[in-house]
Parts: sequence; C-alpha cells; structure tokens
Amino acid sequence: LDLTKPETFRDLSKPIGALNKERLDRLLTRYQEMPEPKFMYGSHYSSPGYVLFYLVRVAPEYMLCLQNGKFDHADRMFNSLAETWKNCLDGATDFKELIPEFYENDSSFLVNSLKLDLGKKQGGKMVEDVELPPWASGPDDFLQKSQEALESQYVSEHLHEWIDLVFGYKQKGSEAVAAHNVFHPLTYEGGVDLNSIMDPNEKVALLTQILEFGQTPKQLFTIPHPRRIIPKLKTLSRTSSHSVSITESPVSPNEESFEDLTEESITLAWNNIAKLKLDEQYKIHKEAITGIAVTWNGSSVFTTSQDSTLKMFSKESKTIQRSVSFSNMALSSCLILPGDTTVISSSWDNHIYFYSIAFGRQQDILMGHDDAVSKICWRDGRLYSASWDSTVKVWRCVPGETLSNKKHHFDLLAELEHDVSVNTIDLNAANTILASGTKEGTINVWDVPTATVLHQLPCHSGTVFDAAFSPDSRHLLSAGEDCCFKVIDVQTGMLISSVMADEPQRCFKWDGNTILSGSQSGELLIWDLLGGKVIERIKGHTGAVMSMWMNEQCNSVITGGEDKQLMFWKLQY
Repeated sequence: LDLTKPETFRDLSKPIGALNKERLDRLLTRYQEMPEPKFMYGSHYSSPGYVLFYLVRVAPEYMLCLQNGKFDHADRMFNSLAETWKNCLDGATDFKELIPEFYENDSSFLVNSLKLDLGKKQGGKMVEDVELPPWASGPDDFLQKSQEALESQYVSEHLHEWIDLVFGYKQKGSEAVAAHNVFHPLTYEGGVDLNSIMDPNEKVALLTQILEFGQTPKQLFTIPHPRRIIPKLKTLSRTSSHSVSITESPVSPNEESFEDLTEESITLAWNNIAKLKLDEQYKIHKEAITGIAVTWNGSSVFTTSQDSTLKMFSKESKTIQRSVSFSNMALSSCLILPGDTTVISSSWDNHIYFYSIAFGRQQDILMGHDDAVSKICWRDGRLYSASWDSTVKVWRCVPGETLSNKKHHFDLLAELEHDVSVNTIDLNAANTILASGTKEGTINVWDVPTATVLHQLPCHSGTVFDAAFSPDSRHLLSAGEDCCFKVIDVQTGMLISSVMADEPQRCFKWDGNTILSGSQSGELLIWDLLGGKVIERIKGHTGAVMSMWMNEQCNSVITGGEDKQLMFWKLQY
C-alpha cells in the first residue's frame, strides 16, 4: 500500500456514483429521460441499512429489527472489502460511503467474535470475519493504515472536495447537477413538507420512506470549502542538523537543482527556528525603528525610525555610514530596489522618498497621499503604497537616467479605496492578490489586475499590525492589536484559524506552519500554528518589536525595537 501515490486513492471530487464512467453514462441517460423531479441515485450513500450492513457483527439485534427478524442473504452481507468496493463501483443501486468506524480504533465490527450464524454463501462458505485487503496483516493493522490514509498528503490536499459534495456547495442546486451529485428528493432536508400531508397513513408511509432511504446532511457551506493547512513534508527533523547523505539521496548531488537545495535549507532553518540566538545589537536611532532593508550581499543595513532618519549601517565596520533626514516627520518603512542602487522610504509627512545609495542624495519625492504613508512594497517595477488616507495606491515607476537630472516618472495604475486608514499591506507570490489591514481590524483581499475587492473580513478588534501570505499564497496570516493571529483561506475568504496570544504581536515571519513573531513586550515568540501554541520564547528588546527582516534562506533575522535597538539574530544549529 503506497500512500504517496495519487492512484492509490479514489477521486474525492466525485460522488461514489460518478467514479465508474460506464455506470455514470447509464445513470445520466436515465436522468435525462426522467420527468421532474429528476434524480440520479434512487438509493443514498448513508442509510440505517448501510450503517448496519457494516456493523452487523457488533449490532446484530438492530439488523434483525430492520430486516424483520432475519439477516440478509449471505452473499449480500459485508463479506469482503474488495467485494464491497467492487459493488460500489459497478452496482446499479449501490452508492454507499464508509462509516466512521473505519477510521477509529475498535476493529470488532470486522470480526465475528459473537460467533453469529450469518449464513452460508453460494460457494458453501460460512460468513465469518470480514476478508481484508492483502496489505493488512489483521483488523487492527487495517484500521491503522486506514487512519494513515485519511491523514495522508493526498487526502489532506483533496478532502475539501469531498466536503463540498456531502456538506457543501455541491450538495444541492445547479452545482450538484454539474457534479453528478443528485439524490432522491426525499433525502434532502426540507424536500417534503410533512405538515401539508393530512392523511396520517400517507404521512407515516412517507416518514418511513425518508428514514429508510437515508438522509443528506444539513448543508453547512454554500461556497467552496478551503483546503486543509498541510504541514510541509519535513524531510529533516527538528533535532537534525545535517542534510540527507549522498548514499540516502534519491538523486546525486549534481542532479539536485539550486531550488531544491534552497528549499531544503529553508525547511532546515524553520525546523530549527527555536535555536535563534542574538548575535549583535546596536543602538543607532533616537526613537523606535520602524523599517529594515538589507542590500543583496548583506553588507549594508538600512533602517527607518520615528526619529525621522534613514540610516545606513555597515555590518563589517559596525558603524553608521549614512544618516539622512527628509523632513521632521517619522519614517514608517523602507525597501531597497533591485540592483542595490536606491532606497525608498515612506513617511508620516504623506510622501515617499527615493534615496540614491550611489550618489548619497535624495533622488525623488512621490507626493501621492493625503495622510501618512504607513507601508510600501515593491514588486516587478511597481510600487504599492498604503496610507492613513484610506487608500492603497499602485504606481508604475519609470526610472530617470541616473547621470542626468531626469527624475523618476510615476504613473498611478490603481487606487484601492478603503473606509478607514490602512496600516499594512502584502502581496502574494504572483503579485496578483494584495492584502490590506486597517486600523479598525478589517482585512481586505484585492484582485490587483482588476482593482476589485475579493473578500472583506472583520478579523480583528483594533489595528491590524501585520499581514503576510504563506509561501504558497494559499493562506493569509494577520496579527492584531486584539492579541490574535487569524488565518484566512485566500481562495474562499473563509477564516480558518484563530490563535490567541497573551499580548499583541507587532510583526512576524512565517512559513505557512510556524510563526516567528515580535511581541509588544520585546520577546520573540515561535508558534506552532496548527497546535495553536508557543513553542519557544526568546528574550529580545525592552519594548515592542516594531520591525523584522529575514533573509531568503530564513537563517538570519534582524529586528528593530521601540527601545531604539537594532538586533542581529542567527540560527545556531
């Protein structure tokens, strides 16, 4: 049994009745010729008869009640897993699903321990224990492997599709028709108004029919269900500090791509993120540090502060090499443009400043907002600016020729309007979706090409301090003044997780599973998001951690604090 292969599993996006194409074609022909109300499946996937079919060995008395004091014909009993699966694939009226007992720890329903006389099959063989697949060494092993299958990577990635069919938006209506998921009308909640039936005999007959037919569960979701948050396949354990040796490696080192090695080093770093140690610290500003940007080679660190200065700090000489003030207002964030020639800073004076590293002077001012600029991002030649004027603006910057006096030229491509001040923004990996967090706790998810809101969610009470997409862009994490982390499924806009801290977390980095956050009190916290708990606390600043930078390999971190300190952290494996 290979649980890493997709072909091991059934297609979870289809109901049982649609798995066999030949049978489906026959059912569709019948469906098209049927008068209203049309249905594809006359019998259901879950009914008392089906549940007791599986449980007859542990609950024989209920089966006897249902069958008027007799067991079913021996050949129709639950004799073998393979036989039952074959009937579900080929049978004209057999569309049953499994029951929860297949994923629990009590295997007694698979064993005829009560020595019941369940009859003799056509071949003369008595019905005894359930015949298990060849990959199961016994009933307990079978349940163990079923549990592993349920928790496998493939099922985790596709279970939401099955939920859509059974509990979700494909359960009823046009989506159910398109998914070949239409059952007898009596099986649906509210399918018949029993109060309108006056004849008591007719009412009893109908009630009996509903009970015996099986019932579709209550429809819980009317939009697609989000995919599960899946922990990355950790190739390296949290304690391990060495990578796979060449003999164990499936490919020889020269076949391993640079991306694979980078991915492996990132996984290793996040597995060991609790081993982050303070390397150096420097007090370089007179007020809180609000932004950190590092040159590509790591030699120079630029910081912005509420003391209104942009400073360039040399890691090598451990000295401040530049200090620039654009106005007397606080600076809120900074970034370095590709090529390491220009630093951009956002200010509370409503402006964005371009500073030439090469020429050591201010190059340009972008006067694009009516209130403080709170955060800036740069992707693919575009500048994204968030402001307390309740907008996020998207700019195309056409750079000036460096050696002449020509300035940058700014084209406003889009203006994303909000009801209140915007405090933070982030973009997904493809630069197609932007998330914004406001001072009133709302998270907005925007489609960048069309400048339209996809989702608007009241996530936090109070300011959203930070928000960031997961590396695969499927989830969005936000941290707020209300001491909460919230996880949103980007596709559906559904809030899928909420984790409470004991104080606000001001900034963070995450890999989709683990969070490194900077707290209001100055500690760095490491969180297991799935477990919803802190796994490590690291002493740091003596005041809020205001800004955080992490390198691409995720093994070097710089934090800036309310305590005016710049702290350099390293992973020590």
